[in-house]
Amino acid sequence: MVKIMFVCLGNICRSPMAEFLMKDIVKDKGMADDFYIMSAATSTEALGCAPHRGTREKLAEYGISVQGKKAVQLTRQDYEKYDYFLGMEKANLYAMYRIFGGDPQQKIYRLLDFSDSPRDIADPWYTGNFEKTFSDIQEGISAFLAYLQNNRKEE
Repeated sequence: MVKIMFVCLGNICRSPMAEFLMKDIVKDKGMADDFYIMSAATSTEALGCAPHRGTREKLAEYGISVQGKKAVQLTRQDYEKYDYFLGMEKANLYAMYRIFGGDPQQKIYRLLDFSDSPRDIADPWYTGNFEKTFSDIQEGISAFLAYLQNNRKEE
């Protein structure tokens, strides 16, 4: 089983969007039992809050619910529990290094670094563009799944 933690600043926009979109994709591919997928924040700003309305609405367009999701913060202990920590932007990676005290097992990545066009995923909290965020996350998940298929066959 591949254990994945998606990470963003507040765990109310990008990372829950990635969490629930990936859960939906692997379910549709009949691979849900091969993955354990969660999301968390690097900050304490929105702890306990439900995903942003824009995230909920965008995912609902595809029949994906985030019912019951509340923002949680990444902890040092999470490092041993997951195989991959997929941040949405470079600032998330720096925060993860700080929280974990480094990355000795090389588990921390930026989601779109697996794509043909590595880049940050802009925070729709500030941009308001949930459509672009969704598209970028789809691209990242697709590229990450291809990476796993090509490089992690033992999983």
